[in-house]
Amino acid sequence: MTPAVLVLAGPLTRDEVAGLCDDVRALLDATGARAVVCDVGGIGPPGLATVDALARMQLAARRAGGRIRLRDPDPALRALLRLVGLAFEVEGQTEEGEPAGGVEEAVEPGDPVL
Repeated sequence: MTPAVLVLAGPLTRDEVAGLCDDVRALLDATGARAVVCDVGGIGPPGLATVDALARMQLAARRAGGRIRLRDPDPALRALLRLVGLAFEVEGQTEEGEPAGGVEEAVEPGDPVL
């Protein structure tokens, strides 16, 4: 099943949070999907209002039985989320401990032992 996509544009403000949470719940209910993809590529420089909005959207999604996944996050946003201790799935990111698709681990004869 293809997840629903919610495009976030411009800097996010506190006034938008309630509406965004409602949008996430509505998309989960309407599509029956277990995840909503939040396209964050157009939100601009991240700030604490963005972090707050994403955290509240994730909470709303979890309460509705789903989750959100980020699409195209800026490296600064990813760093800020890590700094405040929030972990989000990122579209196209491999699972922790899993090799990237098409990568095989192999040892060549003569390779030094690490």
